[in-house]
Amino acid sequence: MKKEFRNTIILLGVSIILFVILTILMDTEILNMYYSRILILICINVILAVSLNLIIGVTGQLTLGHAGFMSIGAYAAAIFTMEMNAPFPIALLMGGIIAGGIGFLIGLPTLRLKGDYLAITTLGFGEIIRVVITNIDSLGGGRGLSGIPPKTNFAWVFFIMVFTILIIYNIGRSSQGRAMMSVREDEIAAEAMGINTTKYKIMAFVTGSFFAGIAGGLFAHYLMYIKPEQFNFLKSVDLVTYVVMGGMGSLTGSVISTGILTILPEALRFLNDYRMIIYPLALIIIMRFRPQGLMGTKEISMKVFNKYSKGSDK
Repeated sequence: MKKEFRNTIILLGVSIILFVILTILMDTEILNMYYSRILILICINVILAVSLNLIIGVTGQLTLGHAGFMSIGAYAAAIFTMEMNAPFPIALLMGGIIAGGIGFLIGLPTLRLKGDYLAITTLGFGEIIRVVITNIDSLGGGRGLSGIPPKTNFAWVFFIMVFTILIIYNIGRSSQGRAMMSVREDEIAAEAMGINTTKYKIMAFVTGSFFAGIAGGLFAHYLMYIKPEQFNFLKSVDLVTYVVMGGMGSLTGSVISTGILTILPEALRFLNDYRMIIYPLALIIIMRFRPQGLMGTKEISMKVFNKYSKGSDK
């Protein structure tokens, strides 16, 4: 049995056990509705952070418009369930496909840019998407879109989160993933070795946009009301922060940092407005003393898997 396949099986097993434990805690109300809500939002944010990590961490392309693709998936999935009575999985899939398609159209011209130019361009496209949605009356315009059926629950977000992590993890360990990493390390050298860097940058961008669209669909069907302001520039910055704090290239780091940064504002709510000082101060301290992020490019899971593999091979 190949090591990567074994790691996938073990991760699935651990995920199922964790899901059963959390479900029991929620059913017995040890975790009340408030904590259940936070768990669901953490799972949605993990999907967004992990998908963005493929673009920023693995491929090394700084994008500031990820919330725009989340909004496309949110509105598209909502329309499919509200207007076309589509089953929830189909609506999520269509939201992801539409977001990925828009990502392809945007990435095709912009991913030839590099560095700050790419970041500014993707920021501009993200804001264009938000403004366009604001001016479409059939989508609720600036008032927002309400009446979205409550389809999202903990089971949906948890297993889609696990599926997303597995897909991005295996992409990173594939030949395509190694090509993406070569773009991150030295794009000129990668091109000299015959790697079509634009192709792999677009591949990462479209994949990340697809999963962002699915996360948007989950978000819309959980809150039952969405508006353009929820997907503005600050949301994209939050997602970049999750990736940078966790460690660019580390999926484990993205999961840990997303959990911390989603819980922290809620944990500091008793401080009222002062929490808005402590939150960025914590980020500054981490970036000052651990600039590579919490995990750097390492994965906690790999250590566990390797230990397990050695034990089972004896």
